[in-house]
Amino acid sequence: MTYLTIPPNMTAIRAALLTAALVLNICTVSGQQNAPPPAENRAAYMLGPNDQIKIWVLGVEEIGANPIRIDPSGDLDLPLVGKVHAAGFTTAQLKADLIQRYSKELLKPQISVELTNFGSQPVSLMGAVNHPGVHQIEGRKTLVEAISLADGIRPDAGPRVNISRQIQYGPIPLPTARLDSTGTFSIADIGLKDLLSGTHPAENIPVLPNDVITVPVAEAVFVIGEVKKPGEVVVKGDGLTVLQALSSADGFGTAPAPQNSKIVRLAPGSSERKEIPVDLSKILAGRSEDIAMRPNDILVVPASGPKRAAARAMEAAIQAATGIAIWRRY
Repeated sequence: MTYLTIPPNMTAIRAALLTAALVLNICTVSGQQNAPPPAENRAAYMLGPNDQIKIWVLGVEEIGANPIRIDPSGDLDLPLVGKVHAAGFTTAQLKADLIQRYSKELLKPQISVELTNFGSQPVSLMGAVNHPGVHQIEGRKTLVEAISLADGIRPDAGPRVNISRQIQYGPIPLPTARLDSTGTFSIADIGLKDLLSGTHPAENIPVLPNDVITVPVAEAVFVIGEVKKPGEVVVKGDGLTVLQALSSADGFGTAPAPQNSKIVRLAPGSSERKEIPVDLSKILAGRSEDIAMRPNDILVVPASGPKRAAARAMEAAIQAATGIAIWRRY
């Protein structure tokens, strides 16, 4: 029987197996004002906090001299009518609202509303995208278009996309939408593959100001022992089986003992690991069912008799580098 004591810190395993370190460079957007969207997009542009607009009202001299900035709450403070909520409206919708309000104070009010500078559309793109950080969406953008602002998805992206939205903008229009524990955010997730392939177009929802879009890094399993390429194997899509993990490691080495293979798995809610015997020879022959692996599982393929001494030497090197202690009883 084989006993392995492995610390829960998976970083040590990654280092021992010479896997690449993930470096997340979060870029930020400068506080400079941005030019308004192109004229063809302005009609559909939804106003928001920090946008600057120019309002002209015939007969109200206090309005029109200078652009007005929408405050952080999405409001304007205007003469005669007081506080007006502008966030979430297009300029045409805001104009219609102002005409209705000023009609109580003026006879047939003449009003114009023009967007002069936008600064209200920050969207955070995080995780396994090529340029994570805060991006200005500059007008109406869909989820796929927002992801493209970060130059797309990295190869180590996981299978899902997570979205978080301030509840003041309403719930996310997806079947998976739910409130977070504080009740202040609507959160949802969708499949990345279907989103990018356009399989379900309704999932390509419009993004709104201050949305946080996260593409988690794919989870991984590890293959060590008598295989050609020991190391980390990224779990994508619907998961990974032991044969798929073995294939990703380019198969067996020169002298494996596949019938004595095992999965080392962290027990739920515990720091202890358990061993699950795996007879790879039977699975390869179709006499036993392939086994699904879980994130952070370790598939161990031991060496056959003549290779045991070499295996011990390899394990000693791993132990020296990472603190992983491996004991075998023969």
